[in-house]
Amino acid sequence: QVQLVESGGDLVQPGGSLRLSCAASGSIFSISTMAWYRQAPGKQRELVAAISSGSTTDYADSVKGRFTISSDNAKNTVDLQMNSLKPEDTAVYYCNVRARRKSYSSYSNYWGQGTQVTVSS
Repeated sequence: QVQLVESGGDLVQPGGSLRLSCAASGSIFSISTMAWYRQAPGKQRELVAAISSGSTTDYADSVKGRFTISSDNAKNTVDLQMNSLKPEDTAVYYCNVRARRKSYSSYSNYWGQGTQVTVSS
């Protein structure tokens, strides 16, 4: 099984910064993409940022220029640096990894438990 451990969620003032981290472990053969999603109260879960094994990145329009996703393929970790945070960024943030397990022939999506980010004065 693939395990995802998240950290970094906190209460922060508007304009502040946070760095979320996610580490994948377990019987991993390879990872195709790593991503961060978020779900705000009363809203659908949405993609925030994603990064492929080739380091290609994708961002939601609402976070472009403020958030940066990065990964370490050797460590199977992904970080999300969040700057210039706004109250609208308040949500539960989820780590997502698309990985192939050892002894398996296909890729599957794995999710973390989520970490709360609250932006408020």
